[in-house]
Amino acid sequence: MTRIERVGHTVLYVSDVAVAVEFYRDKLGMEVVRWAERPGAFMSFGRQHHDIGLFNARTEGTHGNAAGAPGLSHLAFVIEGGTEELKETFDDLSTRGVEFIEMIDYGYTRSMYCNDPDGNRIEIYCELLEPLTAKRFLANRSGVGKQFTWEEILDSDGNAAPGPSVFHPVTS
Repeated sequence: MTRIERVGHTVLYVSDVAVAVEFYRDKLGMEVVRWAERPGAFMSFGRQHHDIGLFNARTEGTHGNAAGAPGLSHLAFVIEGGTEELKETFDDLSTRGVEFIEMIDYGYTRSMYCNDPDGNRIEIYCELLEPLTAKRFLANRSGVGKQFTWEEILDSDGNAAPGPSVFHPVTS
């Protein structure tokens, strides 16, 4: 079984993204990797694509916490390995009764989402790029994540192409 390596990031619903960005940037010293009206702000301590995501609770509350309520959106766990190991994790957890809600390819990561018994949203993902390359990718990417199926990303031998996702063409 593939091992979950660590907590990768946390996403919070906040009452005001600008105020939250100011706090995390100016008080805690985080870097703004990407900040757009939609979907929100991605903040980093400098070593990876993002440590915290900040989304407006009033309009973005579609996952995890109820819309309109500040609080946790989801907790994300990164696995050891890549897409093939993520598929192994999917298969293993599915046989243990975990039901996955959606699978999203962000270009720099591939993620699958489920809920814990109390309804807290959990993301389990693999990295597709080295952390600083992923940070640059996130800062410059156009668009958002795209839903995927295993058949779309794995070849007949169960292998995935290395590097950024084919769903997200690299732009300079």
